[in-house]
Amino acid sequence: MSRDGLHARLRAATDPAHRALEASLDWQARVATLDGYRDLLGRLYGFHAVWESAIAAGLADESFLAPRRRLALVASDLDHLGLPPSAITALPKPVSPMLDGPAAATGALYVLEGSTLGGQLIGRHIAGLHGFSSAGLAYYRAHGPAAGAMWAAFRKRLEIFGDDPVAEAALTGAAVSTFSAMRAWLCDGPETPAAT
Repeated sequence: MSRDGLHARLRAATDPAHRALEASLDWQARVATLDGYRDLLGRLYGFHAVWESAIAAGLADESFLAPRRRLALVASDLDHLGLPPSAITALPKPVSPMLDGPAAATGALYVLEGSTLGGQLIGRHIAGLHGFSSAGLAYYRAHGPAAGAMWAAFRKRLEIFGDDPVAEAALTGAAVSTFSAMRAWLCDGPETPAAT
């Protein structure tokens, strides 16, 4: 099966969970104030702290994952907004998921990597709203002008699983679970554990 076929199936299978996250997040209202923006970044920090580690363990390919890690970017934004390093590392974190192997890890990474595309729009909105130039926007600017190329490389990576229905099922299940876990963590509060 082609790369586009797998990506189209993955996008369709995750669409309800993706839409639920977007509807619940209400990011424009949350970033309308600097306090709200800082709170959202704090939630994102906690999520990335555990999910990036779980993805790394399941993927076992640091050369592919390293340029896609965003934990340090969100930490630098929080630092710019006045949170000291000790407060950043003490932020609440969800329960770590279990991602069994490369297919599941790739499904979780699909959610995080896909968010870099919409993040470009969000970053521009925050820049205009709060007068930031680049400092304070590292998380949402992520790959910057390379976002399209990074996404294309990720989609090419999906081809590995295109002819394996078992791997595709693991990938798709992990992607849906990641969207749901992100929604629970970002929108419901610290007491909600991440889905596995």
